[in-house]
Amino acid sequence: GAVRFEIRAPFESAGYCHCHRCQHRTGTAGGPSARVPRTAVDFTSGLDLIRTWRPEGGKPKSYCGECGGHVFSGSLDGEIIAIRLGAIDGDPGIRPEFHQWVSSFPVWENLPDDGLPRYPEDAPA
Repeated sequence: GAVRFEIRAPFESAGYCHCHRCQHRTGTAGGPSARVPRTAVDFTSGLDLIRTWRPEGGKPKSYCGECGGHVFSGSLDGEIIAIRLGAIDGDPGIRPEFHQWVSSFPVWENLPDDGLPRYPEDAPA
């Protein structure tokens, strides 16, 4: 893709988010992302293509303005951002460890019985 980045530190955690916002913007039951300090992410190209949606009462969601691919949640000025695992080329070195916002899980999908902890809203930081 046009937006390229390098991550210089291990991810802190990873999980699936099933909030309504993630469902609507992905067209799925939710999506996996991994948290990392913002200072550990270097955008090597395409930073000027990043567009951000700031939903009322939610975290900013950033995507590529060229292809629409979801890149991360959180603010570029913040301490932590959550990189969408699907935006990473290769193995991110972490696997989702929890499901959050299961209170919003869609009725048309089955929540997998994968043994991961489930949280009705945000997972503990």
